[in-house]
Amino acid sequence: MYRVVVADSECPRDGKFLEILGNYDPNQNPATVTLKEERIRQWLAKGAKPTLTVSQLLEKRGIRV
Repeated sequence: MYRVVVADSECPRDGKFLEILGNYDPNQNPATVTLKEERIRQWLAKGAKPTLTVSQLLEKRGIRV
């Protein structure tokens, strides 16, 4: 299970993060994705840039990156 988080780009990969925005569990059949869509849109409007994997999850949910 993985967390979808907002983190400062200067923090270590497994370091401090600003907010948890959801979960991704690829072990379920089908894989489950839980996202706080409103908060994600707010962070994207502030200039946050998702990773490739997170951007693919967002596109599947209809959130434009």
